[in-house]
Amino acid sequence: MRWKALKYALPLLLFFAALIAMQTQGWLVFLPVIISFVFLPLLELIFPPDSSNMDAAEEAIAKADSLYDVLLYAVVPLQYFTLFIFLKEIDNPTLLWWEQLGRIASMGLMCGTFGINVGHELGHRSKSYEQWLAKALLLTSLYTHFFIEHNKGHHKHVSTPGDPSSAPYRMSVYRFWFRSIAGVYSGAWKIANAEQHKNNTPTFHLRNEMLQLQLLSVIFLLMIGFFFSGTVLLYFLAAATLGILLLETVNYIEHYGLARKESTPGKYERAMPWHSWNSNHVVGRILLFELSRHSDHHYLASRKYQLLRHHDDAPQLPTGYPGSMLLALVPPVWFVVMDKQMQRYQIDVTA
Repeated sequence: MRWKALKYALPLLLFFAALIAMQTQGWLVFLPVIISFVFLPLLELIFPPDSSNMDAAEEAIAKADSLYDVLLYAVVPLQYFTLFIFLKEIDNPTLLWWEQLGRIASMGLMCGTFGINVGHELGHRSKSYEQWLAKALLLTSLYTHFFIEHNKGHHKHVSTPGDPSSAPYRMSVYRFWFRSIAGVYSGAWKIANAEQHKNNTPTFHLRNEMLQLQLLSVIFLLMIGFFFSGTVLLYFLAAATLGILLLETVNYIEHYGLARKESTPGKYERAMPWHSWNSNHVVGRILLFELSRHSDHHYLASRKYQLLRHHDDAPQLPTGYPGSMLLALVPPVWFVVMDKQMQRYQIDVTA
């Protein structure tokens, strides 16, 4: 069974592509972006989705195999090494403006794909060291507050009007970015402050988790500015912003137009597989550590990525995550395609 875990080493190839992008010039500065948003969508058009699940014996073996976890842990040093090379090389005076843009875009991709995505996976773990690894990864995108709001807000309110990370029907991804980024940030403060009040501790106290994470981000930014330069700091902020926008675009496609029914005023039915868009496209599943099996993730958030299952009643995206993200960037096309998908799955947009 161990060879099955090794397929999740494939995402690590993106780190090598990123290192090439950070230390070369010409079109190769866009190499990770080309792989992710040109090569990968084409592959997903060629290879059919795989909806098969492990049987009970296979699942037990995969659950006990620590290699799946080690591959996640390896992302942390690789992410920081890549970031260091980016910071060291981005202010090269021989670079043309579009080559700098390519490096920023490539680093932004790493921030979104590994900094936030793997941080998301580790953030659902119960062990404290795994949660700290999650925060360390989220720090590379300046999105540490995601750890609070996602686990204690999004999973509770998903596909309801109270969730800023669930896109209403006919809302464009561009409007959603503003709604979600602002809502996640303010939501994290509300959750952290409520926990302070519950523990009879002042709001502005170092035990406030949100305050801790914001101070950590400020220290991180000051270190970048001190050890590199103010210009490099601005380049990093641009890359981190791209990482955040990638994450929020993923949030957009994962729950677009889906709604849980209100059972009583302010109370909603349990989050079920049909409240998240799913994708079984194999290559995207592997490169994103099964994030695209999102229906099962919301059905049972504690399930590790290698164990996520296909549900027959989960609505399927028209293509994999990279292709769906590209579609979402053109709202008229996205609306036409997704209207057909919603009709196909008989989704009531007025729910």
